[in-house]
Amino acid sequence: MDISSYVLLSQEQALRRRLDVAANNLANMNTVGFKREKPVFREYVEQGETAIEPAKKTSYVLDYGAVHDASMGAFQPTENPLDVMIEGQGYLSVEAPGGGTAYTRAGYIKVLESGELATAGGQRLLGEGGRPIKVPPESAGRLSITADGSVVGPDGPLGRLTVTVFDEANVDPRGDGLMNASNGRELTAAETKLRSGGVEGSNVNAIVETTDMVEILRAYQTSQHLTEGLNDLRQKAIDRLGRVG
Repeated sequence: MDISSYVLLSQEQALRRRLDVAANNLANMNTVGFKREKPVFREYVEQGETAIEPAKKTSYVLDYGAVHDASMGAFQPTENPLDVMIEGQGYLSVEAPGGGTAYTRAGYIKVLESGELATAGGQRLLGEGGRPIKVPPESAGRLSITADGSVVGPDGPLGRLTVTVFDEANVDPRGDGLMNASNGRELTAAETKLRSGGVEGSNVNAIVETTDMVEILRAYQTSQHLTEGLNDLRQKAIDRLGRVG
């Protein structure tokens, strides 16, 4: 393969990555708390050399991963007073499968048989100090969550859900609506703003993602036409050399 083929290959790999991201966004259009992703690419310029003189610079495409679009999704009422939506940036802390702490914006909340608050997937929610919030059996059906995250029963507060904010560059999906994150800051009660009685929908716009997929397809077709054109030129050059020989 010559340099032109390698350049086109790097472009097609980037397009494949864009397509995978767009398809994943569409697949999660109805996933609670999902944040659409945007791929990040960077130009890599290589200075080649020949035996006669320096070759021209060659530009390749490098995949630098993806970043999250942190804009909020729409509020979706559920009529469950325990369900919450975070208004603004940040994530709820949960006990990760296998230990440690994971983070989520999916605000479906339920009470486990053990009396602890958990997500719809069964991960225990962690409150202040990284401790689970315990609910007395007699209070399980009479709970409410205030705007500052306080979980309130008939006899008063039982704990407070905490919201942690991160630089989105330090947030990585781990599956099932959970995120790994580092270097976060836990918001105070005065900074926390939760809206109860519903959850946050995905911020994916189907029209935007579909349009992006069409553009990717057209770009890939253009790249394929260029590849075919280069192959034709090579074949003609080989034929001419053969006739000369």
